[in-house]
Amino acid sequence: MANTRSAAKRKRQTERRTNLNKSILSGLKHQQKRLAAAVASGDKANVQVALNLLASRLDKAAKRGVVHRNLANRRKSRAAKVVAIASSKAETGR
Repeated sequence: MANTRSAAKRKRQTERRTNLNKSILSGLKHQQKRLAAAVASGDKANVQVALNLLASRLDKAAKRGVVHRNLANRRKSRAAKVVAIASSKAETGR
């Protein structure tokens, strides 16, 4: 329990930010799963849309301070790498 009005306000603000950050992180996880499903299905157009959306969401989360910018860049790089490998396998027929 907060002892002062300012502490009570900080508690409310923290709870509000925590809920917002959780929803953003949850959205990122769902988008990563959508990308993985699109790669597994082999639909090139769907894969590209999912990759672009994931990159956009990661950039927005990094801009807002929900995730570190290096984490966002690393995940974008890894996702692009997976897409490139999947597309090359699809072209070679493996």
